[in-house]
Amino acid sequence: MHGPASPGWLLVALCAATGAYCLLRMRSTVEEQRRAAGGEALMSFGMAAMAVPAAVLTPPRWAWLVYTAVFGSAALHSLWAARTGPHHLHHLMGAFAMAYMAAAMAAAPGHHHGSGTAGVPLLTTALLLYFTGYVLLSGVRLLSVPVLAVGGGGGGGVRTGSPGWGDRPELARACRLSMGIATVAMLVTL
Repeated sequence: MHGPASPGWLLVALCAATGAYCLLRMRSTVEEQRRAAGGEALMSFGMAAMAVPAAVLTPPRWAWLVYTAVFGSAALHSLWAARTGPHHLHHLMGAFAMAYMAAAMAAAPGHHHGSGTAGVPLLTTALLLYFTGYVLLSGVRLLSVPVLAVGGGGGGGVRTGSPGWGDRPELARACRLSMGIATVAMLVTL
């Protein structure tokens, strides 16, 4: 995406770390959680690749078209999965946003998407509003998650049978929040 190199590298690191944790979550014993983690890992690593600063690497047009096809396919998969539950709609929005950003970059590589127009495109604005709302709501929800005590002091004690790193709902929420923040940042620089 466009923008200064330092924030771009921070975005790459955030997305790559999120993707790595999603790979850990794929070891969960809960099949639905494994499936969601796989999709989120794809999105995270794709976002990391797209966030590499243009001063370092400017992918050819065909690479953006491949990203568009991959994330467009993920959006179609999420649309199909949404018939079983509404929680898949957010995955649909994320995959669609990634496909949209990749298509915008394929259409105008090396240029800001909105340059030469009267302002920010309506679809970009709608996606920014959605993901900004998602980030704010997810942040509030994450703050309301009780923290597991891991030490012997403080009255909480050690929780026996505590979930492994792949089954920690607060970490999964933090990863989704990170991906939402990264999506907002990438949409702003589009």
